[in-house]
Amino acid sequence: MADSNGKNGDTVIIKKYANRRLYNTRSSSYITLEHLAKMTRDGVNFQVLDAKSGNDITHQILTQIIMEEESTGEKMLPVNFLRELICMYGNSMQSLIPHYLEASMTNFRANQGKLAKVFEDTIGNNPLAKLAQHNISLFKTAASAFMPGNDKAATSSAEPRDDLAALREQMAEMQRKLDAMGK
Repeated sequence: MADSNGKNGDTVIIKKYANRRLYNTRSSSYITLEHLAKMTRDGVNFQVLDAKSGNDITHQILTQIIMEEESTGEKMLPVNFLRELICMYGNSMQSLIPHYLEASMTNFRANQGKLAKVFEDTIGNNPLAKLAQHNISLFKTAASAFMPGNDKAATSSAEPRDDLAALREQMAEMQRKLDAMGK
């Protein structure tokens, strides 16, 4: 599957015809800008060529995808950023901007992954998060008792006491940890 989508380092060639249609030479099918956006999100490397001249127009097509996303979805590019970007055209620093933006995006993605890992680790080791998960479980159990046709409604009276005891133990453990942190 990776080979047919161009994920193994090979580039999928897309031809753009005068009638604005895009043709995927790998799958031998016509595609849309939405397909190219999905391919981009999936990490598929592609190159768009003008069918008549053979010129590489990938940059123009990617810019067109961004414009489509900006016009239909939630805006990601702030107006001030766009103004500053326009001001950089023709500026002596113009040649540095692409490298700077590329490095910034690379750093952003790296930090995004690290931040997600920190959140995941924090929630996994956080007694409050564990308590919240347990409370949600208790709530779902209680709510299911009121759902019509649910056979689990008849639960034994020992289960809530066990849950309550477990909840009290968790609260006591959290209190011990909070006391230790306060010292």
